[in-house]
Amino acid sequence: MNLPRFRAVAWDIDGTLVDSEPLHHEALLAAGHNWDVDLSDLPDQAFRGIHVGDVWKLLTPRLPADIIEADWHEAINDHYVGHYERLVAIPEAVATMRALAGLGVRQVCVSNSARRVVDANIKSLGIEDIIEFSLSFDDVTVGKPDPEPYLAACRKLSLQPGEVVAVEDSRSGVTSARAGGLYVVGYLPSGGDFGEVDLATDRLSSVLELFRAGN
Repeated sequence: MNLPRFRAVAWDIDGTLVDSEPLHHEALLAAGHNWDVDLSDLPDQAFRGIHVGDVWKLLTPRLPADIIEADWHEAINDHYVGHYERLVAIPEAVATMRALAGLGVRQVCVSNSARRVVDANIKSLGIEDIIEFSLSFDDVTVGKPDPEPYLAACRKLSLQPGEVVAVEDSRSGVTSARAGGLYVVGYLPSGGDFGEVDLATDRLSSVLELFRAGN
């Protein structure tokens, strides 16, 4: 019996499954207020797809010298997790995941966010029963755009990278998945400036069609 080409889907979360950018931006501004730093001039999409550690480096010149980086990250995450009920799922995200589950497709989440944020996102989506596991930035040595997160997911799934479909909305995520050898779907509405992908789409249900087609 011929096995299908694709055996699993590895989902990015922020901007791909959940419209989290508004809350991330709000959390960043709230953290600034904790140290009397006004960051309200920053565009709300200023750091899309950029890991919070890199955001710290970019903003350091504007922050008081006595701020400890770990405290800064914690303040951002505290606000985000404390308001996770405001998060809204990306159109078709949950329905597509549940349809894939109905076909027996294995699914995981691979995120560049901290564990607390990943757990809050998953809870907001109500997909705990669908995914086998999730990987956060805290679970790897190097995050996206390095391929380690997606390669770690493939190892945990006991699958070859070519058997796994990665769904991403950012350049760093696409770079990570492509370097890891996964089949990459680029989700357009949440970004689009992600370089070369195997499939570009503005509908998450296109992922379902890959499996219905028998790949």
